[in-house]
Amino acid sequence: MSETEVADADQPQPLEPGLPPEIASPLAPFAGQAPAAPEWFTQVIRHEPERSRVPVLGAEIELLTWGELGLPGLVFVHGNTAHADWWSFIAPFFAKTHRVAALSVSGMGGSDWRAAYSFETFASEIHAAAEAAGLYASGKAPAYIGHSFGGAQVYFSAARHPERMSACLLVDSGFGGPPSAEERQRLDREAIAAGRAPNHWREPRGGPHRVYPSLEMALTRFRFMPPQVPGNLYIADFIARRSLKRAPMSDGGDGGWTWKFDPALWSKLDRSGWEKPATSVSVPLVHIYGDRSAIINRYASVGGMPDPLGPDIPRIVIPDSEHHVMVDQPLALVSALRAVLALWRL
Repeated sequence: MSETEVADADQPQPLEPGLPPEIASPLAPFAGQAPAAPEWFTQVIRHEPERSRVPVLGAEIELLTWGELGLPGLVFVHGNTAHADWWSFIAPFFAKTHRVAALSVSGMGGSDWRAAYSFETFASEIHAAAEAAGLYASGKAPAYIGHSFGGAQVYFSAARHPERMSACLLVDSGFGGPPSAEERQRLDREAIAAGRAPNHWREPRGGPHRVYPSLEMALTRFRFMPPQVPGNLYIADFIARRSLKRAPMSDGGDGGWTWKFDPALWSKLDRSGWEKPATSVSVPLVHIYGDRSAIINRYASVGGMPDPLGPDIPRIVIPDSEHHVMVDQPLALVSALRAVLALWRL
């Protein structure tokens, strides 16, 4: 499921019917200007990470790091079509007590694209990034933290390579592909009955990205999937700006903007054998998620999908949050992560 909605190369993708403007184009009212942000956010993003690139299996992987070498390690993994800077306003909160890394896995953010992607490749990238960041210098393996699709990657690493980590922290993570047609119909009926816009789940498109003539126009096309009103627009803007890169226009002119992620990533991804967790993990595991998450509600709804993690995994529910917990309730997420790390002495 893509974190941004994109357009075909030659024309904008029509909006799904029923999406109000605050969901379909939440940044449009700001006309390219950044929304006002609270002081805590302004302060935390001043803690700029060290930025580097790590070669992994023929691709250069974008790596961000904070904190001193020798401290216990944390590695943050983003969701699908997202990037490392989704953690740039979360990670600095841990930099006094931990050596912290966030990476953009291949096909996303500032990392190279590949001809094919797999969970094993992503696992190799996360491990290589953690090693390059010095997260093992304390003598203990780092904790892995993953949001959404990144949580599935973290869980895969925990199941296949538990020696690489000390703990596995999932943030609003689902497993498997998009819902079936029957599931989509059920979710839409439930949304309409509750007075909400239907979810309009869709497979991501694989065609080339549209190039926008201005940053303002590109920002107006940013939205979240599953569709939601961003809890904090200043965070949505921060993420959106770092989701874009300069690109030449179709007429050869300079000055265009387009999305960083590989639009064919989903079709290139080998999911065989990993549609859902098939193996229990031996490291400590917790799942933190939003109380209004469309991803989690696929499992919680009456008659919905079975929870692939099973009933015995510790869960922390973040109030007043949808799927993108770090956008809706960033400080609550920081507190939840701190509590888990303290409880497990990590």
